[in-house]
Amino acid sequence: MTSATGLRVEAPTSDLDPFCDEFLTDPYPGHAALREAGPVVYLSRYRVWALARHADIDAVLKDPEAFCSSAGVGLTDFRKETPWRPPSLLLEADPPDHTRARSVVSRVLTPPAVRRLRDEFARRADELVASLVARGEFDAVGELAEVFPVAVFPDAVGLAVDGREHLMAYAAMVFNGFGPRNAHFERSLRNAEQVQAWIAANCEPDAVSPDGLGAKLHAAAREEGYSPAEAARLLRSFLSAGVDTTVYALGNAVACLAEHPDQYAALRADPSRARAAFEEVLRFRSPVQTFFRTTTRPVEVGAPDDAVTIPAGEKVLLFLGAANRDPRRWADPDQFDIGRRAVGHLGLGAGPHACVGQMMARLEGEVILTALAGRAAELHLAGPVRPRLNNTLHGLDSLPVRVVA
Repeated sequence: MTSATGLRVEAPTSDLDPFCDEFLTDPYPGHAALREAGPVVYLSRYRVWALARHADIDAVLKDPEAFCSSAGVGLTDFRKETPWRPPSLLLEADPPDHTRARSVVSRVLTPPAVRRLRDEFARRADELVASLVARGEFDAVGELAEVFPVAVFPDAVGLAVDGREHLMAYAAMVFNGFGPRNAHFERSLRNAEQVQAWIAANCEPDAVSPDGLGAKLHAAAREEGYSPAEAARLLRSFLSAGVDTTVYALGNAVACLAEHPDQYAALRADPSRARAAFEEVLRFRSPVQTFFRTTTRPVEVGAPDDAVTIPAGEKVLLFLGAANRDPRRWADPDQFDIGRRAVGHLGLGAGPHACVGQMMARLEGEVILTALAGRAAELHLAGPVRPRLNNTLHGLDSLPVRVVA
C-alpha cells in the first residue's frame, strides 16, 4: 500500500467511505471495524489515514507540533488548495498563532463571565420548556434544540436579532466543508453569498452591542494587536462553533433520554445530574464526529507491538465519535448511562484546540435538561426520527416527542 507521498508503510487498508449517507446515518458499525483493524487504517478512497482508538486520538490532539491544524482540519489541504473561506484564526492555526488567538477569546469567555449568564439562561430554558411541555407534543429539534442556542448565545454575544437564521446555515457550510465536496457540502452552499455577507457584516465591531461578549472580544483583540478585520474573523470562528454543535448536542440529548426511559427516570429523580447526563450524551452520541490533522514529520502511532508510521505531510482523520465508544477506554461503551463518569471523552476535543466555547455549551445543555426534568414527568418518542446528515456533525433533523407534564 502506497501513501499519497509515495512512501510504503504497513497498515490495514480500507475502502470505507466515512462521508457516504449510510455511514453518516449510523457510523457505529464502521467505528467498531476501524478500531479493531488497528491503531491506524489507510482509507484508500480519500488517501488519508484514520484513527479510531481513544488513546491514540487523545495523544494526537495534544501534539500540535507533530499533527498540525494550519493545513486545515478538514479533507482539503490548505498547502495545496485554496480553502473556500479564509482560514479560522482559532481552528486552523498552530502555536504560537493559535495560542495568541485563543488567549483573546479566553480573556472574554472566562468562568465568571459564564457564571453571570447562568440565571438568565436557566430562566429562559425553563420558560421555553414549560411552554412546550404544556402542549404535550413538540419537535425537540425544530422547537427546542434549534430555538434555545440561536436565542441565548447570540444575545450574550450581542448580535442583531434579524437574520440569525444565517448562523446555522453558515455553521452547516463550515462543518460540511471539512469533508469532501459532496452533495451535503453543495447543498449547504445554496445561499452562501447571502449567508456569508450577513456573517461578515454582523461580526464587525460596530455591529455588536457595546455590552456583549462580541464587543469585549473586539476590545481584547485590539489590545493584542489584531486588526479590526482579524478581530472580526475571530468572532466569526467563535460563532461558527457556538451554535450548530450545541443544537446537535441538545437534540441528541433529548433523543437519548427518550430512548432510555430508565435514564430519564434517574434524571427526574435527581435533576442535579443534568450536567453529568449532558456529558454522557457528548460521549455516547457525539455531535462532532471527526476532525483532520496533518503530519509535520513521520509519526509513529499505536503501541510498540502494532505501531504504524504515518509519513510527513499526510492527512489524518480522527474519529472522535469512535474514540468515545472505545472499549479500551470505557466499560460497556454502547450503553447510555448518566451515572457514568464520562470525564475524558473527546466530544469537545482535547489539547490546545479543545472547544473554546465548551463552558457555554455545557451551561446550555445543563439548563435545558434541568428544565426538562423539572417539567416533564414522562418523555416518549412520538413519531419517526429523521437524521440530519452532515460531513462532520451527527444529529437529528426532526425528533417528535410526547411528554406528560
